[in-house]
Amino acid sequence: SNVCATNGDVGEISDPSLANSDNLWQVRQEEMLKAMAVTGISDVRFLGYRDSGMDGTPDNNNPASLYQADPAKVEAQISALMEELKPDIVFTHDPTGGYGHPDHVTVYHRITAVIEVMTGKRPHVYHICFPKKNFEKLWQGMTDAGITPPFAKEQLNVIGSPDDYVTTVRDVSDYVDIKKESLSCHRTQVDPDGPFGLLAPTVLTAWMGTEYFYLVPPTNGETHEDILLDLA
Repeated sequence: SNVCATNGDVGEISDPSLANSDNLWQVRQEEMLKAMAVTGISDVRFLGYRDSGMDGTPDNNNPASLYQADPAKVEAQISALMEELKPDIVFTHDPTGGYGHPDHVTVYHRITAVIEVMTGKRPHVYHICFPKKNFEKLWQGMTDAGITPPFAKEQLNVIGSPDDYVTTVRDVSDYVDIKKESLSCHRTQVDPDGPFGLLAPTVLTAWMGTEYFYLVPPTNGETHEDILLDLA
């Protein structure tokens, strides 16, 4: 199952012919469903909160946004899903939110709070990590190729997971084509003529061929083995 906390109804639209500010949330929900179908995930849930926008923007203050939502309400929704789905593994954002997006960071906090008060056997929890070294390599690779990176060099100091935070590294090179196809479904966000679209296929493949995670240690005395290392 895939649970999406917001509707993605804020942010730039790669092609104005695809959506407008009024229907962007509907279009992005459809894009999410298509992207997940490519990966074989048919159960997709939306919590329905408004996108909070990037850090420091006025959208952070919108009362309908996830950033402004009552933590108890969000945690109750997540708890209900945990009870229904009974997952063995939960993947979520790490404390950095990847690149500091308020919604990613909020999801990390809400899921962490829910997991820590769960009774009975808890699921394995993995934070999805984007190591700083990868952002640095991506920035340098784009710059060397004459492509303007989607983030300034100064941002390299504040985005990404600390390299030593990662506990688990998986080679997913066999799934890069599926990842690319899934990513391309997010048409309002992914511009074919944008920075990632202009990257040489070999460079993009190398960047997408490895996934990084942090296995969260249980706080209830349980011992969780790194089961991702055993998955074929």
